[in-house]
Formats: sequence, C-alpha cells, structure tokens
Amino acid sequence: MKNGSVLFLCFMVLSGLGCSVAPNNSVTDNGSARFSGRSRGPDFVTLVKQLQPAVVNVSVTMLPVPPSTRGVQPQGNFHGGAFGAAPPPMPQRQQGSGFIIGTEGTILTNAHVVDGAKKIIVKLADKREFEARIIGEDAPTDVAILKIDVNDSLPTIRLGDSDNLEVGEWVMAVGTPFGLDNSVSSGIVSGKGRHIGESYDRLIQTDAPLNPGSSGGPLINLNGQVVGINKAIVSETGGSIGISFATPINLIKEILPQLESQGKVTRGWAGISIQELNSALAETLGLEKPAGALVAGVIKDGPADRGGIKRGDVILEYDGQPVTDALELPLLIARTPIAKRVAVKIQRDREEISLDLTVAELPEIQLRVGNQIG
Repeated sequence: MKNGSVLFLCFMVLSGLGCSVAPNNSVTDNGSARFSGRSRGPDFVTLVKQLQPAVVNVSVTMLPVPPSTRGVQPQGNFHGGAFGAAPPPMPQRQQGSGFIIGTEGTILTNAHVVDGAKKIIVKLADKREFEARIIGEDAPTDVAILKIDVNDSLPTIRLGDSDNLEVGEWVMAVGTPFGLDNSVSSGIVSGKGRHIGESYDRLIQTDAPLNPGSSGGPLINLNGQVVGINKAIVSETGGSIGISFATPINLIKEILPQLESQGKVTRGWAGISIQELNSALAETLGLEKPAGALVAGVIKDGPADRGGIKRGDVILEYDGQPVTDALELPLLIARTPIAKRVAVKIQRDREEISLDLTVAELPEIQLRVGNQIG
C-alpha cells in the first residue's frame, strides 16, 4: 500500500528484548449503547465489564531460528568457544490475543500468532495460565482455534453478523498490545471489503488504535458481539496511525465447522490467477464497464486449463453468478464443492464463450500464496 506497510500485529520477544515485528451513557437491556447529550460518544464501560473476562493473552514459544536466518551474521563469539563460532539458537517468544467462544475452553486467535509454535500458553483475565493446543488452523483467513483444558465454565463472547456492519458504526477492540493484558480501544468502521494482498481478504477497516500484540483479539459492536478478528495495521513506524484491519467474523463462522472437525479447511480450486480490471483495461478489451476478472495465468493441467480457459480471458460469470468484482471470484471458487462441474462465461477476443470446468481441491502448496488465486 502506498501510505505505509501492512504489519501483522503479533509481538515478538528475542532473548527478553521487546521489538515489534511484521504484524455518562448506558447500555440497554439488549446490549446496545445509548447516548447522552453531554457525551461525545457511547460509553463502553458496561461492555468492557461484561466482555473483558473472555479475552485472553496468547504467549507462544517459537521453534529456534538458526543463526543463518537472523539477518545479521555474528562476527565473533565473545562468550566462550572459538572466535567466529555461531551462538546457539536464540530463544523467541511471540505474544498475541484471543477470545473464548466455548465455555469448555475453545479460543479463537490469528493463525500468524501461533504459526511455528513449540508451546502455547493462554493467560485468562483472572490470571490463570493453561497450556493450549491447536485444534484447527487456516492460513488463508489467518485464523486458528485453540483448546485449553479447564474444570470450570469459562465466560464467552457471542459471534455477531459482520454483514450488518455499517461504515461509521462504533466498534471496540480488546487485546494485549505489547503484552498489556485486556487493553481496550475504540473507533468507528472506516470501510468494508478491504483487500491487502491475500486471496480471501475482504477486511473490515477501522480507526480503533491497534498495536503489536493486538493480533487475534476481538472487534466488538455495541451489541456486545464479535464482528471481526483484529489482524493488521498500516504503519510506517510500527505504531498505530488509525488504519487497522479485522477479518469479518462471518468469513470465520463459515469455516469453523471444518476447522473444529478436520483441523483444516477444504476449498475448491480452478487453477487460475486473476487480475482486477480498470476502466482503461476494460475499454481495451472491448468491455462496456470494468466488471469481471481478467485471467492473468492458468496452471497447466489444472481444472481451468482442462476446461479451455486461457490467459487473457475475462471471466464474466461463474456457476450462474455474475462476476462484478474480481476479488470475489476466489471466494466463489473456494466455496464450490469439490468435483462439481460449473458453467463459466468468458469474453475472449470480444466474443462471449460458455465453458465448463470441474472444480478440484485447492492444493496445500497454494494455501500461503498471496496473489488472487482461484
């Protein structure tokens, strides 16, 4: 992005040294906030008291990083051993946030918070600590499900409906920035459907201040429901400048059953990479408006290749649905059942052509690719 770098909001500690990395109102009976004439905004006090106990700190011990991958090579070892010998792997800890969705100890967080974890410790709001295990992880949506074993019933936060969010609506973020447990910030929804580089990004943008360590924490509406999982900020310094992103909770709810039962998500795959159209490109291709998805590449022997789709084609319709926004196509393909035969309408050389392709399963190797892939 032109105005800064996208940082994922985990907080890493190397050998004990902290460094940020890339990453007078009331509440009504139904939980919605009321305004008073003397206040400039809603009072989040009651919401915080109700929901803060369900937000957790996630502390991760990472697998050791070999010296060759640390960026700066050691010039000598002054703590014993032969001069020039590499020191032992540096201990690493990474911190993020999470929130409880199951009274028995089920927790949601970001996948990048626990990626490469050797040991995960979850600290509850009441200061109790538990070792957690990953029961499901999905890199494309950057979500992970953790489980801790508890003997009592834990407080939870309800999952809301992110599709009902409106730009300008108040939201509250709770997390553990820089390890500061249960820190609260607030702001408004600045935008929806934002894309910052991943295939399934349709993110919520907010101006609620977030900082490293906020990753995995909940974005909460005034009804006390989670509408997103805080994920990243745009920043040139590593600190918040008021451009924050959260994964919509509806996208997470869609894949939760698979994550809980299988530990991963199975997605449809067509074997293409796509590009958005602008007005100039649409005019060059003979389109009336910049709608559809330009095929930028086709994987040899993939479903699209076998179905006759070629580089330079513009996909106008997929499985009976018009493709008005190119960024929606990867999600449409991902949601398609494996082995389903779908009709695809394309434009090629200013002519419309109808083709069929049989959707395959997205290969594991594609899961961490950042381009728009379907």
